[in-house]
Amino acid sequence: MVMMLKKTVKKGLIGGMSFAKDAGKINWFPGHMAAATRAIRNRLKLSDLVIEVRDARIPLSSANEDLQSQMSAKRRIIALNKKDLANPNVLNKWTRHFESSKQDCIAINAHSRSSVMKLLDLVELKLKEVIAREPTLLVMVVGVPNVGKSALINSVHQIAAARFPVQERLKRATVGPLPGVTQDIAGFKIAHRPSIYVLDSPGVLVPSIPDIETGLKLALSGSVKDSVVGEERIAQYFLAILNIRGTPLHWKYLVEGRNEGPHADCIDKPSYNLKDLRHQRTKQPDSSALHYVGDMISEVQRSLYITLSEFDGDTEDENDLECLIEQQFEVLQKALKIPHKASEARLMVSKKFLTLFRTGRLGPFILDDVPETETDHPNSRRVVVS
Repeated sequence: MVMMLKKTVKKGLIGGMSFAKDAGKINWFPGHMAAATRAIRNRLKLSDLVIEVRDARIPLSSANEDLQSQMSAKRRIIALNKKDLANPNVLNKWTRHFESSKQDCIAINAHSRSSVMKLLDLVELKLKEVIAREPTLLVMVVGVPNVGKSALINSVHQIAAARFPVQERLKRATVGPLPGVTQDIAGFKIAHRPSIYVLDSPGVLVPSIPDIETGLKLALSGSVKDSVVGEERIAQYFLAILNIRGTPLHWKYLVEGRNEGPHADCIDKPSYNLKDLRHQRTKQPDSSALHYVGDMISEVQRSLYITLSEFDGDTEDENDLECLIEQQFEVLQKALKIPHKASEARLMVSKKFLTLFRTGRLGPFILDDVPETETDHPNSRRVVVS
């Protein structure tokens, strides 16, 4: 299955073209990233502990390889954020994998107070021996774009305000759904006696990502701007994963339990934007919006189940898989209620479909390879989607 996916990616089925003019490499390295990388390296030398935030759905692909050697020499905690979007059973295997390598690792949800408190407890434990002899401690938070570093910083601030006698008014880090929101390094004092500073940093990637599949995973999870890879190409990649894994076949219950009443499809429902379902601090979607989107999600899953279950081709055949994905784009357009004659309909389908994945509406996923210690075949590599 994995070899089939790799062949599909290399062939160029995903978008029908190479990623960039230099054939295969994803290049997204804005000017601020080069300066930020240098600054991060300098700050890492002074840090007493590093919290490396990674996306729980891609625990390996979301690591910045250029900084690994420097971070591995420090006290480090790998925080697998967005655990609410990841398959919990596979995620547990990942944490055990890191721990077996004597690397502290914890799965977190940066928006959950209890989850962040567990991370802070681990930070205190790791700094216990240093606290006794150092009046000032520096904790640095690093990671690739859009893994939730700033959201974590804000949660730490809220908890620190209640737990420690903070002398200075706490500032909030800017949080946004797009990669590259934080563009400089800012320090925040969260406690004193001893003084503990947490440094937030902008998400930085390596200058280029030579492995296409890694780049697609980063793009699918939102760490690379959609415009760099292309929404349609990312959506095609996700559909390829779903079909090769057979994930839509698990949605059979949606067909068997569907209400086939004569007026089921005749209800006049208002239109809502899926972007409204992203994490927001002040505005919450009303109940009618939630019901409407819930119906839309079920229709998306039902449509993908039907197309795959009725597919008489071979998903391991590149041409057959391409035909299936084209068919699924058509049914998704209807399921997502995109006007038939709308210009750029495929782009609209791709954007909405990706939003459903990124907000966890299609279920929990793990895109990265299962650690070799968890597989039956040491030389095999698997993509896990469930």
